[in-house]
Amino acid sequence: MRSFLEAFFPEIIEKMDNAQQDAYCIFDSQVLTTFVSSLYLAGVFACLVAGHVTRKVGRRNSMLIGASFFLVGAILNCAAVNIYMLVIGRIFLGFAVGFTNQSAPVYLAEIAPARWRGAFTSIFHFFLNVGMFVADLVNYRANTIPGWGWRLSLGVGIIPAVVILVGAVFIPDSPNSLVLRGKVDEARHSLRRIRGPAADVDVELKDIMRAAEEGGRHKSGAFRRILLREYRPHLVMAIFIPLFFELTGMIVVTLFAPLLFFTIGFTSQKAILGSIITDVVSLASISVAALSVDRFGRRFLFKLGGGVLLVCLVGMTWIFGAELGTNGGKAMPRPYAVAVVALVCLFVAGFGISWGPLKWIIPSEIFPLEVRSAGQSMSESISLTLTFVQTQSFLAMLCSFKYGSFAYNAAWVVVMTAFIIAFLPETKGVPIEAMGAVWARHWYWKRFVKPAPEPTPTPDKHADGSLEM
Repeated sequence: MRSFLEAFFPEIIEKMDNAQQDAYCIFDSQVLTTFVSSLYLAGVFACLVAGHVTRKVGRRNSMLIGASFFLVGAILNCAAVNIYMLVIGRIFLGFAVGFTNQSAPVYLAEIAPARWRGAFTSIFHFFLNVGMFVADLVNYRANTIPGWGWRLSLGVGIIPAVVILVGAVFIPDSPNSLVLRGKVDEARHSLRRIRGPAADVDVELKDIMRAAEEGGRHKSGAFRRILLREYRPHLVMAIFIPLFFELTGMIVVTLFAPLLFFTIGFTSQKAILGSIITDVVSLASISVAALSVDRFGRRFLFKLGGGVLLVCLVGMTWIFGAELGTNGGKAMPRPYAVAVVALVCLFVAGFGISWGPLKWIIPSEIFPLEVRSAGQSMSESISLTLTFVQTQSFLAMLCSFKYGSFAYNAAWVVVMTAFIIAFLPETKGVPIEAMGAVWARHWYWKRFVKPAPEPTPTPDKHADGSLEM
């Protein structure tokens, strides 16, 4: 948005108005990347704290803490008069992301019926993208308001912050979290609210209590415990799932889509419109994933998405290299610019049916109860650390490596797809308390994991999952 750049990043305006400027390097500004990436660095530290806090005070209260940070950060950004207020506001938003990203996916996984857990957890990613879509719609309108339009764009974040803050007050904490804190009667009441007043929740509650008792036998802390040999597959997934998620290249495509479209010759307003189009594609693909993840399984969607991402990244590498050149001095012909938009949309679709929702689903469901908060915290900390690194480096990388930036991500897509095929077992339809048996049957991980008894089957695990308010 030109009004935002004029207020805080005038040097970028000078580059935009310079006809001789290398198109790859227009937005290569350390101050700009600091503004963007400060959120993720703050999120890393918040995640490390949030894992312990969530275990002690519960999933719901952790979401309330995150919502409070959201509100403060949005107000500071809206009222900013200098770059320092902007960065401080982004840091508060980072704290909010750290708490909510740690607690919300786990909460959804714990309250969901086993056969619909993938769909429930993917809703988290869906509404993240709803937020981005609404933000781009606001930006599209605010970009036409001279002078103060950017305040509208940043200030509208106050609305979802209030929604989270008020909404979290009216939901019950997850029964797993309540049992873990010794509140068995409250856990039973929570289960009845979630499963319905007519449901027999005793069998499910016993499964949760058994999982909590198993975790209670360990005296070491959750972060130390997850380093033990028996948790090796969980530790590997906590590291590599967020690592590969970031290396798909989707984060930088999402964050910098308007800048990417501007690079290939779009005006500022058309670049934002292009981002809105990709948001619509993302929402549609996530909806498809939510409907299919519990039918076709996690592994199938990972493989399908990996193939689509690879084709798109190779295509973007070829078009950028052939039509924009290595010095960014060539104007990209319109048909090729349209092809880039099409490839970005297809890339977003491939990501939306695979790594997008599955990055939240897999870590939220694979960890035993005794290390669940620590595992989710570790996974999200790694993810935010890598997002920070990429947001700090992508614009400089685009300026230096040119179209080779897309080839770099294409190579990683090959590696991550092979990893999924070899090391990730299928988890669809498995009750969250019985997940240990999945690892114990895997060709490689069975040497680390001790077989655990599966919980008693119960029809209540397949209840409609409606929430009684």
